[in-house]
Amino acid sequence: MRGRTRTVITHLYDLAGNWIAFRTTFDGKYLFDTNGEWLGWFPWGDEDAVDRDGEYLGTVVENRLLRYREPHYRVNPGYPGAPIYPGHVGYPGSVGYFGSAFDYVDVPIENLVPA
Repeated sequence: MRGRTRTVITHLYDLAGNWIAFRTTFDGKYLFDTNGEWLGWFPWGDEDAVDRDGEYLGTVVENRLLRYREPHYRVNPGYPGAPIYPGHVGYPGSVGYFGSAFDYVDVPIENLVPA
């Protein structure tokens, strides 16, 4: 497999452990819903994700996509251009309950549906 990079899907879950989104690599720039539809991206090189309109969507905390109760203001990052469709991603199942996440809540379900 020399010369090729292997895609390692990073599944993201809500507080209850339900699969809600994924990245195509551990630090992938784009965020997809469970059907492979583009939800948003990580414009600042950290764990904060924005939706297609550049509005705060959530933050990756370990293997969870959560929403900070009071997100700090960041300038709108603009539009990066749509990514290539990642293809079908198999169902990873669920993981255990995350417990208390202090300043974080689940991303509202309506925000996890592409506009």
